[in-house]
Amino acid sequence: MTTICRCFDLKRDAYYKYKRREDQRLEIERQVVRIVKQRRKSLPREGVRKLMRSLNNEFETAHLKVGRDTLFNILRKHNMLTLRKKYATKTTNSMHRFYKYKNIIKELKVSRANQVWVSDITYIRTVKGFCYLALITDMHSRKIVGYDISNSLELKGCVRALNKAIYQVKNIKGLIHHSDRGFQYCSTTYTQILLKNKVQISMTEDNHCYENALAERVNGILKDEFYLDQTFTDLAHAKRAAKNAIKLYNEIRLHLSLDYQTPNAVHQNAA
Repeated sequence: MTTICRCFDLKRDAYYKYKRREDQRLEIERQVVRIVKQRRKSLPREGVRKLMRSLNNEFETAHLKVGRDTLFNILRKHNMLTLRKKYATKTTNSMHRFYKYKNIIKELKVSRANQVWVSDITYIRTVKGFCYLALITDMHSRKIVGYDISNSLELKGCVRALNKAIYQVKNIKGLIHHSDRGFQYCSTTYTQILLKNKVQISMTEDNHCYENALAERVNGILKDEFYLDQTFTDLAHAKRAAKNAIKLYNEIRLHLSLDYQTPNAVHQNAA
C-alpha cells in the first residue's frame, strides 16, 4: 500500500475514503439488482421508467436514493435492460362477403370506461403451429375485459371473448365495439350479438393498424413484457401463459398513459 500511494502521490486516508465510497456504491448496486429481480419475477420486461414508480417504496424502505439515470446505468451494466421485438404475422382477412361498418370513433373523445371496446387477434406460437388469442380491451382504462385462445382463426374464439366481456362487465349501455374488418368481426353471428346487446359497431377503414392502434399496442405488450412471444408446448400451455399474462397486465402493470395506474384501478374508478 505504501508503494502504491508513493507511486500515485496519494495519501493513505484518500485511498481508504475512495475504497469506502466504492464499497458503498457496490452495495447499493447489489441491493438495486436484488429488488429489480424480485419485481421482475412478475413483470420480467418492465422498463426503467415504470420500475422507478413501481419500486419507489422498496427503494425508500431500503434507504436507497436511486435516480432514473442511476437505475438505467445499473441495469445496463448487468444486462437487464429490456429490448423490444417487431412482429409481422397477418391475422386479418378483409376480403369477404360480409358488410363492413364505418369508423365512428375517429373524432370521439373517450372519457369513461365501457364507452369503447377495441378488439383484435394475435398469434401465439406452439410446437405444433400457431394458436390465436382474441382480445377485447376497454379503450379508456386499457383493461382487457374479455379474451379467448383457440387453435384456429375461426369465429368461435372471438365470439367466446365477446360473450365473456359482456357477461363480466354487464353494464354496457352506450358502448361502441371497434375492430378491424376481419371476417370474424364482420360475420353475421358476431354482429348479431353486438346488435342484440345494443352495442354500436365501428370498424377500421384505411390503414387499419393505425385506426386500431390501442389493440395492436396491447398485443405487443403481452408479447414483449409477458413472454407470449415464446414457443409453447401446446394449446393448453399457451392458455395457462395467456391467463397469467392478462392477470398481471390488468392488476399489476403500471401504464404511463394512465398516470402510472393499473387498468383494473382505472376501470373500477371510471365505470
